[in-house]
Amino acid sequence: MKWDWILFDADETLFTFDAFSGLQRMFLDYSVTFTAEDYQTYQAVNKPLWVDYQNGTITALQLQHQRFQRWADRLSVPAGTLNDAFLNAMAEICTPLPGAESLLRFLRGRARLGIITNGFTALQQRRLARTGLQDCFDLLIISEQVGVAKPDRRIFDYALAQMGSPARERVLMVGDTPESDILGGFNAGLDTVWLNAHGREAPAGIVPLHQVRSLSELERWLAFS
Repeated sequence: MKWDWILFDADETLFTFDAFSGLQRMFLDYSVTFTAEDYQTYQAVNKPLWVDYQNGTITALQLQHQRFQRWADRLSVPAGTLNDAFLNAMAEICTPLPGAESLLRFLRGRARLGIITNGFTALQQRRLARTGLQDCFDLLIISEQVGVAKPDRRIFDYALAQMGSPARERVLMVGDTPESDILGGFNAGLDTVWLNAHGREAPAGIVPLHQVRSLSELERWLAFS
């Protein structure tokens, strides 16, 4: 194989979850029936916060608290408490994406594997443990711990230092979000594969080495790379 290391994003690259179901489960503990309309209102706040986080204009803690501030005020519960409950619910309902376990088995012994995620420490570590996949990875880099998020090159430079500074042309980055995973990998001098499950048009100026629609397709492509 051309690459000694393959780095993966986590959310919607290796793992999937239904955020709406997680929020419904979490709010049951507060005797709240969380509706589809509530979810739309939540996402109208949450999505721009993630963009701000990726752009480095807010911290992970600010994101986690601000997305629940409306509910915190309504329920007289600290926003951090609501966020912790949500992360716990998400860890419980998270599952590997179709093809993830087969892909990781295929890569075992062929390349060293790592995760670089903009997700949060409490969720990522619990999720890996719960799915039994933690032993597949030699490296877990979480933006909340590093202090910068993808696409900032510094999180990739930090990861590469932890990996023993391998040649960048021998490292492949795989992710589902071109604006963070692919752009970040490219800026760090890495080859990139975009897991484009929904057939999106690539944003202007972001050109991955390769695109796949599924992890099974990625496994087939890597077998001949």
